[in-house]
Amino acid sequence: MLDDSEAAPAEQAPPAMGRRERKKAATRQAIADAALRLFLERGYDDVGIREIADAADVSTTTLFKHFPVKEALVFDREAANEARLLSAVRDRPPGQSIPAALREHALRYRHLSATGDPDFAAFIELINSTPALLDYHQASWLRHTAALARAIAEESGLPADDPACTALAHFALEAPSAVRGHHDTHQALTRVFDLLERGWQNIAP
Repeated sequence: MLDDSEAAPAEQAPPAMGRRERKKAATRQAIADAALRLFLERGYDDVGIREIADAADVSTTTLFKHFPVKEALVFDREAANEARLLSAVRDRPPGQSIPAALREHALRYRHLSATGDPDFAAFIELINSTPALLDYHQASWLRHTAALARAIAEESGLPADDPACTALAHFALEAPSAVRGHHDTHQALTRVFDLLERGWQNIAP
């Protein structure tokens, strides 16, 4: 499956997996890769689960163990995406505000990657042209709200249950959806985060 990440620093590398875990990860990757290839070739709605399983040389039972619903086949890196999102807040340069860090993340991974990489652009087009994938992607992305809100609270010194942290997390995650279809996505995203920046300045310690 396509990934919009950069290589993680060596010190952040996860512990080495055992043979069983490596085999499971390889099977999952094979299924996801087969699904994306078929979806890009023929369209999401014209590809069946059985075809994907056959292409990955697994049973449908094995496929569903890794991906409980068809939409999940397209989004197999949500944990890694959340880690990068939280890192954007926690590892931002000294003096950079939290909204500015989230704006940079949005511009880098939600806009610039799509325009700079033909394969990633095709992936984005698949999502945007398929209502089921678009809805699933938005719902999955918003599931990161709680984790992002906690990171914002920790970094800003506010209480963990401060609604301002939850609101900033929610609207930052909603921003790419809010500007979808705009003729200048870069400018539109920047404008949205400028609004969040001004509001945050009145709240953050």
